[in-house]
Amino acid sequence: MLGAFGAYYALTVFGINPFATMLLEAVVFLVVGVGLYYGIIPRLLRSDDPEMLSLILFFGISQVIEALATLAFGTNPVTLPTNALGQLSLQLFGQTFGSSWVISFLVSVVAIGLLYAYLYKTKMGIATRAVMANRNEAAASGIDVNRISAIAFGIALALAAIAGTLTPFMLGGIYPSVGVDLTITSFSVIVIGSLGNPIGTVVGGLVYGLSLLLMQTYLSSWANMVPYVLLILILLIKPSGLLGKGARNA
Repeated sequence: MLGAFGAYYALTVFGINPFATMLLEAVVFLVVGVGLYYGIIPRLLRSDDPEMLSLILFFGISQVIEALATLAFGTNPVTLPTNALGQLSLQLFGQTFGSSWVISFLVSVVAIGLLYAYLYKTKMGIATRAVMANRNEAAASGIDVNRISAIAFGIALALAAIAGTLTPFMLGGIYPSVGVDLTITSFSVIVIGSLGNPIGTVVGGLVYGLSLLLMQTYLSSWANMVPYVLLILILLIKPSGLLGKGARNA
C-alpha cells in the first residue's frame, strides 16, 4: 500500500517515472526492513511464544500504518494512467494485453528469478534457507542468525514495495485499506504453492489466477471467496502446499 502511494505521488507531484520509483522504493524499504527487524524481532524472540506474538504485533502495526495512511491520503481511491509504463502491448491467444500487464509480468518474473538465485545460488541465500529450516541449528553451525534474518526481512519489504509500485496500474484504484486484501491474496498464493519456495509461488499464482478467472466468468458474485476457499482446500488436502515436498528436500 505504501509502495503504491509512493508511486502515485512520485509521478503526479514530482514527475518521477514508476521504474525509477520502483528502484528507489526497493532500496528505502530494504533499509527500513533491516532497521525494523533489529528494533523489534530480537525482543520478540525472548518471549515464550515469539511466532504468535509477532503475528499480533505486526497486525497492530499494519492497522496503525493504515490509519495514518487514511489521515494522510484520505479514503477516496486514486489512480494513475496506464500509459505511464509505456505503450508496449502483447497479442496472445486472441487477447491484447496492455503495457501495465506486460511490464508487471516481466518485473514479477525478474523479481522471482532474482529471489530464487539468491536463495539457491549464494552463500547468504543458503544460510537464509538454513535459518528457515531450523534457527537453533543454524546458529549452532556458526551462522549469524540475526544478520541473515534482518536481510531477509529487508528483502521481503523491498519486494512488497516493488509490487506496490505496480498496484495502481493493475488494480486501477488504490486506497489505504488495499493492503489487507492484497495480503490475504498473497498469503493464499504462497500457501497454495509452498512456503519458502519461489517456484511454488509461481504455481500458486497460476492456480489462484485461473480459479479467479473462472469464478468471475461463471459465478462472479462468489469470486471474492476464491482465496479463502483455495486456502482451506490446500490446508485440508496438502498442508505443505503443492510443491511442499520439493521444498523440504531442497
